[in-house]
Amino acid sequence: MVKNRNRLKKCIIYKESSCNNLKLFKKFVSSVMIFLLIFLMVNFNNISYANLKYTNLQYADLQYANFEYADSQYADLEYANLQYADLEDNEQVDLNEIQTELQNETKDIIQTETQENLQNGTQENSQNTAIETSSNSIEIPKQNARIGLIFDRNSKTILYEKNGLKQVPMASTTKIMTAIVVLENANLKDVVTVEKKAAGTGGSRLGLKSNDKITVHDLLYGLLLESGNDAAVALAIHIGGSVEGFSNLMNAKAKEIGLLNSHFTSPHGLDQEGHYTTAYELACMADYALNIPKFKEIVSTKYYTVTINGNSKQISNTNELLGNLDGVYGVKTGFTNGAGRCLVTACKRGNLDIITVVLGSDTKKIRTSDSIKLIEYAYKNYEVINLEEKVKEQFEKWKQLNEKRIYINKGKSNYVSIDMSELKCKQIALRKDEIDNIRIEINSLYYLEAPVKEGEVIGSVKVINGDETIEVLDITVQKEVAKKEVIDYFIDFLSLVP
Repeated sequence: MVKNRNRLKKCIIYKESSCNNLKLFKKFVSSVMIFLLIFLMVNFNNISYANLKYTNLQYADLQYANFEYADSQYADLEYANLQYADLEDNEQVDLNEIQTELQNETKDIIQTETQENLQNGTQENSQNTAIETSSNSIEIPKQNARIGLIFDRNSKTILYEKNGLKQVPMASTTKIMTAIVVLENANLKDVVTVEKKAAGTGGSRLGLKSNDKITVHDLLYGLLLESGNDAAVALAIHIGGSVEGFSNLMNAKAKEIGLLNSHFTSPHGLDQEGHYTTAYELACMADYALNIPKFKEIVSTKYYTVTINGNSKQISNTNELLGNLDGVYGVKTGFTNGAGRCLVTACKRGNLDIITVVLGSDTKKIRTSDSIKLIEYAYKNYEVINLEEKVKEQFEKWKQLNEKRIYINKGKSNYVSIDMSELKCKQIALRKDEIDNIRIEINSLYYLEAPVKEGEVIGSVKVINGDETIEVLDITVQKEVAKKEVIDYFIDFLSLVP
């Protein structure tokens, strides 16, 4: 009996001990779970704010895969979605291959025209006709890009356009306007301390890091040669106080120079709602910028060495035509998924100075090929004529015949001296087959009542190309003609007395 009681006590003690151990184990497990939960929450919080723009390795630029900019409080999630990223366009193009293909296309066209002429006429005569036709015919460039345009810098007119007035995104060609605002508002010698927002900007980059020190001058080279989005934001913050503030300056400048179909929301051109232009206004923008000597100097530079924190770094121009195609001296490349491959090119051969714009190309090869097509089309088919000389010559002939026919009633002088206002478009590029279509229409009043004031408009000179009016000039009075008074009539009467 005593033994059974002792056994029972031992069992009770064992059970109590087991229960206590179980409670301790449960407390341990709970503590571990709480610790793991806190650990996961902290790390998840960091991950949710990390800069994720380089996590997709098929698009990531591995030299920037270091997450040094992933600090949660500075991370810029604006471009985390890679379909909107202005990624550096590393596609390689072979210019020799492209030019060979274009030459073969031209040969095919000539052969086709020759065959057609042989079929339409006698074989003996049509060979000469075919050669003449193929050498003189105007072949409209066949573009693969969605948008293309040729702009004559002398006359500020469009020579050719395909969807040239359509509002579209323009990727890094945006930086043409960025550079204009910087050059007109900043001291090139100013030293900029790069902020983390600028350093963390993705896409094509100069390679800036937080707290780097670099001059505005070198940032401009990084902006226009290397197409650095980080340089664009650094400049925007330095001049406008913020990206938004700088965008307001860009829009104000666009309005000032008459760009009515352009709007900017950033200095770099990453795809964003409300950021757009047209090919025509982009050409006007480039034309304005190229009149700034420093801008022209930068965009015509193939290689340059910038200084960051006292250290040298060589950069190269992303414009594949610069230095490789006769006459090319700028200006800017671009690429986003929304805008496609873009290229604005300035080219001058002889007196013909043009800007071509290609937007919405699917590949760099297409944008390069289409740009070459537009350039060669312009120089093959257009010729610069001295419009000022032609108009002045015609006006002087008309003036000799008609100036004395203009009668002033009751004037102290019966005749008036006239002149023509200054022609704005002094030179113009015309298609070779349209040069003879230029005509000048001159109209004037032949009867005037005194007094006639100096500068008074009495006629017009209209310069016309086909059905299009190029410019209208005023015919004005050179010297005032006063009205006769009583004494003048008395003197006239006395002159009649023998």
